[in-house]
Amino acid sequence: MEQFTQQISREQFENILKGIGCSPKINKDILFDLFENAIVGANTLSESNLLGKYIPVNPVILALYLHNEYLFYLDVNRVTNEDIEDDEIQLGKIVSLALDKYITNEHLNFSNESKVSRFNPQISSLNTYINFLLGVLKKYKEAHPKNDIVPDIMNKGIKMEKAILELIVDGFETEAFSTWRTLHETECILSLLMKNGAKTIESYLTHMKYAMAFRGVIPNKEEVDAIFVEIKARMAELSLKSKDMKKFIEYGWLTSVPGFLEMENYKFNFRDGVEKLAGLETYSKTYELASEIAHSSPLLIYSQSQYFYHLTMINLIETFFRFEEMFLHFYKVSASEDDFNRYLEMRKVYIQQIRIIYTIEATILRNSYARKTKTE
Repeated sequence: MEQFTQQISREQFENILKGIGCSPKINKDILFDLFENAIVGANTLSESNLLGKYIPVNPVILALYLHNEYLFYLDVNRVTNEDIEDDEIQLGKIVSLALDKYITNEHLNFSNESKVSRFNPQISSLNTYINFLLGVLKKYKEAHPKNDIVPDIMNKGIKMEKAILELIVDGFETEAFSTWRTLHETECILSLLMKNGAKTIESYLTHMKYAMAFRGVIPNKEEVDAIFVEIKARMAELSLKSKDMKKFIEYGWLTSVPGFLEMENYKFNFRDGVEKLAGLETYSKTYELASEIAHSSPLLIYSQSQYFYHLTMINLIETFFRFEEMFLHFYKVSASEDDFNRYLEMRKVYIQQIRIIYTIEATILRNSYARKTKTE
């Protein structure tokens, strides 16, 4: 009988378990037996050609499925390894479930038609840069565990950029574009906090506290009552009515931004407040289009995926450039001179490549689609 997928040694399996961080709850001898049985099952499927194709096995991925399926059973049923080691029926079920999930999720997984793979420079260049930024911010957080709103918001925004790339690679262009909408909001807020400093940051944190009270997150009733007294007093100072409370809670921090109260027809909202103060109102129509997608309009159902791929890439890269610029200023004052200089060297290489990618994407969108965009 031909062996389609070769078995691995116990020593090799031990190395896999070290790599995946095997739970101390699990008996490794039992897990290895399950793994050997799963390999036999995979070979049987390949030999019989039941799925119409050869099923190669990645031992690390299969071990992860088995490990988590086994651990799940122990935790949910509150049993020990000793309780299950002679239960051939249940052990067989664990193997069957793990192998079924491995084959379905790794070899028969549903996927949309993707416009680009993760190996293309359009994705890999951005991903490389984003991973570097997230790595720096993670180290910063570990070195400065006290909550700091600016790097926290920056970290969240850059994570959204990564999520958008993953959605694009998986063929979910409209979902990526609607996620850009949230990224745009995050960028506008971060820009205002970094530009205006301590007073605005303090006001933003105060309104976060207001929102927690409004949403019932704060359990102490006396504290909540005191917060609402404060909210109503501040609203009275601004001649706001009760119906304006939700908007004030969400956007009242804008009163700390110089020029907001002097704006003609200022409003406590995103488009006529946050976006305008951040100087990014040129994205207003793009933001409106993304909002239509986010709210499940017919545009979402019958969208042209190729168009939204290019539109998302263009807006993502533009947002990325501004986020990267804010990161540069943040990192310059928090990094050592050597670390910052290494960052500048990397920046020279990747920023240049990403600019080239941006030009290509903008040219394609401009030449291939009738819809007018701000990039034209």
